[in-house]
Amino acid sequence: MHNICFFNTAKAWGGGEKWHLEISTYLHQKGYPVFVFAHVESELFKRLKLNNVPCEGICISNFSFLNPFQHQSLTTKLRSLKVSTIIMNLSRDVKIAGPCAKKAGIKRIIYRRGSAIPIKNSILNRYYFRNVLTDVLANSEATKKTINSNNHNLFKKDKITVIYNGIETTSIKKAKEQPLFTIVNLGRLEYQKNQLFLIELAAELKQRNLHFKLIIGGEGSLRNKLEELIKKLNVANQVSLPGFIEKPLEFINKADVFVLPSFWEGFGYVLAEAALCKKPIVAFNISSNPEIILDNKSGYLTEIGDVNKFADRIEFLYHNKNIREQMGNAGFEHIIQNFDKKTQLQKIEDYIIHE
Repeated sequence: MHNICFFNTAKAWGGGEKWHLEISTYLHQKGYPVFVFAHVESELFKRLKLNNVPCEGICISNFSFLNPFQHQSLTTKLRSLKVSTIIMNLSRDVKIAGPCAKKAGIKRIIYRRGSAIPIKNSILNRYYFRNVLTDVLANSEATKKTINSNNHNLFKKDKITVIYNGIETTSIKKAKEQPLFTIVNLGRLEYQKNQLFLIELAAELKQRNLHFKLIIGGEGSLRNKLEELIKKLNVANQVSLPGFIEKPLEFINKADVFVLPSFWEGFGYVLAEAALCKKPIVAFNISSNPEIILDNKSGYLTEIGDVNKFADRIEFLYHNKNIREQMGNAGFEHIIQNFDKKTQLQKIEDYIIHE
């Protein structure tokens, strides 16, 4: 039997957690022996239990890899599960679960890399990538490029595989038109997602006398700073922060335009969802965004941090409903052709089980 272990100790819910939930559930439902380690207080752990996926709640810190007792406990557990493949999520997961997997005799030790940030050329990283990991699974070509960007010899290129996240490509009914031109963003309220930029954008659009509503969905540590900046720039009537969004597609479907000002993305899943909803997108020309957004065809890619150019694109779409519709249709077709969930799930299954 091919026993598969997923190891994800993130407490917050994000793209990596969504991936681990979907893949572990998919393989479990197909009859493969699957076991998932997840943070005991995480949304991932709650959803795994709801999906009846075999799992165990754990609590790992950035320094757990220095704890010999946690090493011994995890190694023993992996041996007892007779794991043949382990897929890890965070760099801290690699630090503790990687060596334990090697001690337990696991044949394939995979780091699923979901963030297009260059890996530091540190002594520890060189050790893990050269002596522990057997494979790296990247969620975009942009992510793949960052693996060896600081050290060309960090990891063998032929052992880095790119498989895009999949998305349910069913057609979504067009939502009722909103009273005001509606700009939507969705993501964790954290530094990476850069929603502070959107408050500055709202102030710029207000100064241009556009009548609009900007809705920023999500929850996180930036909430207080966002609320303070909303008051400071006097855009409380234009911007709302509804919190965590239970049904993202329904939320995105309210938009006239979807925006994403992230500093980096591994695979912008929410961009694929916005395209599936036939929404034109404005985002920065960074990371994997050009792999999902067709510039000047399904949306616009602007220079990072340029509020005026970003606002120019929004203002153009504000005045051109027909262009919004054309871009939405182009984005939808791109997602259908390249990111179909069934196709991507089969690729993942083949990669994990049959390679």
